[in-house]
Amino acid sequence: MKRILLLALLLSMVCVGSALAEDKELRIFTWSEYMDEPKMSADFEAATGIKVKIDVYENNEDMIAKLQAGGVSQYDIIVPSSYVLPTLNGLKLIQPLDHTKLPNLKNVMRQFRNLQMDMGNTFTVPWQWGTVGLMYNKTKISPEAASSWSIIFDPAKHPGSFWLMDDVRTSMNAALAYLGLPMNSTNPEEIKKAADLLTTIKNSKSCSGFKTGVGGKNDVVAGTADLAVVFNGDAIRDVEENPERFGFVVPKEGGEVWVDLMAIPARAPHPDAAHKWINWILEPKVGAELSNYNRYATPNEASLPFILPEDLKNEEIYPGPETMKRLQYVVDLGAALKLYDEAWTRIKSH
Repeated sequence: MKRILLLALLLSMVCVGSALAEDKELRIFTWSEYMDEPKMSADFEAATGIKVKIDVYENNEDMIAKLQAGGVSQYDIIVPSSYVLPTLNGLKLIQPLDHTKLPNLKNVMRQFRNLQMDMGNTFTVPWQWGTVGLMYNKTKISPEAASSWSIIFDPAKHPGSFWLMDDVRTSMNAALAYLGLPMNSTNPEEIKKAADLLTTIKNSKSCSGFKTGVGGKNDVVAGTADLAVVFNGDAIRDVEENPERFGFVVPKEGGEVWVDLMAIPARAPHPDAAHKWINWILEPKVGAELSNYNRYATPNEASLPFILPEDLKNEEIYPGPETMKRLQYVVDLGAALKLYDEAWTRIKSH
């Protein structure tokens, strides 16, 4: 009997030790340059006692591949774009959230509580949202010329050099918008037209190929490219620091509204710590600090009073009603997603 009691005591101690260890580390897999990593990591550790380790990726496809290669049991938080949620769920790479551990979920704006991809925030919580447009060198390109997708998709209007976005939905949506076709199209003929256009433009003399938003922005700043398709937050800091040289615009034909989310991988080693991170990000001042740093729009209603006043007035961050009329949210394509994946493979390989 004593041995049984001793064994039971040892097992309980192991369980308690494991539970304590559970809260001591958090591993995050996110986009590069998406938050003030040193400060936010230190602040979270000060608030919770949990150390943060961060790895970065440059596109959703790389993130998914890493999860499939074992990352699903290595990372506690990922930051996917909303449109890849069907893929993540289909591959069983993420787990449902425990809303009892997320009291700050009430701070999320109503429009982000029931996204088509994840009704009721069953698997995700919004991180940031924004738009896609063109960052350009004003010494080479006029604002009028940059105001249309034709500067990319009409070879007669090409600047000296430019980068397309290395993202299937962003690039396809831009091509569809230029062609006057609906973004998020599920029509095979329309998808083919957009893919054919992207293939032609990719092989044009002025196009340098595909690059991430951060990479394209950096090349425009460095002077090695005149134009790049970028996410709005990637461009804004450099545009504000040097407004005489750089500009950013959402083309007049329209563009997309994207939403990035926080999710917990299916076999995350520290799920309790992951919930604490999500709830912490939803704190009003923390959410504002995040957006004030990366210059993307916050989905946190309670954070708005703490957002920089000049940012709230900046339509490149918080688009006004007229701009929003030209924008569409990226949505789930269902079975048509396979057509986009096949088109992207052709575009990249030809």
